[in-house]
Amino acid sequence: MSYSHTTSLRQPLPSLTGKVLGWVLSLLLIFFASCTGKTKQGGGADTIALSPAPTFVADSAMAYVQAQCAFGPRVPGTAAHQACGDWMVKKFQEIGAEVSEERTTLNGYDGQPMPCRNIQARLNPEAADRILITAHWDSRAWADNDPQAENHHTPVMAANDGASGIAVMLEMARVIAETGLSYGIDFVCFDLEDQGTPQWAEDTEESYWCLGSRYWAQEALALGYHARFGVNLDMVGGRGARFAMEGFSKQYAKPIVDMIWHLAVQLGFGDYFVLRDGGFVTDDHLSVNRILHTPCVDIIPCVEGASSSFGPTWHTVNDTPENIDSGALKAVGQTLLQLIYNDN
Repeated sequence: MSYSHTTSLRQPLPSLTGKVLGWVLSLLLIFFASCTGKTKQGGGADTIALSPAPTFVADSAMAYVQAQCAFGPRVPGTAAHQACGDWMVKKFQEIGAEVSEERTTLNGYDGQPMPCRNIQARLNPEAADRILITAHWDSRAWADNDPQAENHHTPVMAANDGASGIAVMLEMARVIAETGLSYGIDFVCFDLEDQGTPQWAEDTEESYWCLGSRYWAQEALALGYHARFGVNLDMVGGRGARFAMEGFSKQYAKPIVDMIWHLAVQLGFGDYFVLRDGGFVTDDHLSVNRILHTPCVDIIPCVEGASSSFGPTWHTVNDTPENIDSGALKAVGQTLLQLIYNDN
């Protein structure tokens, strides 16, 4: 993915179809209905009435991070990538999800074909009313942001930039399957998110990021898929992570952004979810917003004043399980469970 504080939209905002407008109005009604159930805390701050929600187990999510990294860097086309994908399919099936896969070949920045494997796991597949949760699972082939130049052609372990989002989804799926839900949840694991043009290449176009999600969204659109809204998880486990309200998310899905961030603060996760605007990030949520026309939020770190806006381990050889914060995994997973069960 790429990042900018001031970037402008490369494409016009899609016109709201009746279906999408209906979902947005529904979300607004949910938000305002929640506000009518607010009470005052001792300090005078408004609180949203919370429905019972299952507990997100951070240790379980951490184990999922470690299990993915045990395969090694999951670079597309490698044995580690194949083995980890098979493991993910098995874990979702063990949870009780209906699992399907998309396999195709897409060209990278250098014109070379890369295998793409998107994995979708559906809970309560018969339900027409659905929510979409996504994350990418591929590891970047080059640690081209590493401070040591000799590491620039070394694959990234991607404990945070890959494994963390999948780990949160797996733990969410596990507890939702145990607890039950009145509507359906679709967990989609995108491939080929992180194989964008390396820093040393002359071609700096951004079109080679997020290839798997673009392919998935095009296929989903053709099949008539729709969800009420979506949330994309990217780098949600890094030490020192702070999640600001990403710019494209606010443009396409502001009611969902408002609900997520205020729920997080109320749940005690205000050290992670900060109530301020972040930059604009080219990430998988843009495929969902622009191609599928489903409002989708990106939960992604924004570290102000750092050498990397995504944190010190981004695209370096130090993106390892030792640098994962289980508290960040908990903050994201518990907040999303509360969001989902508040709307159940």
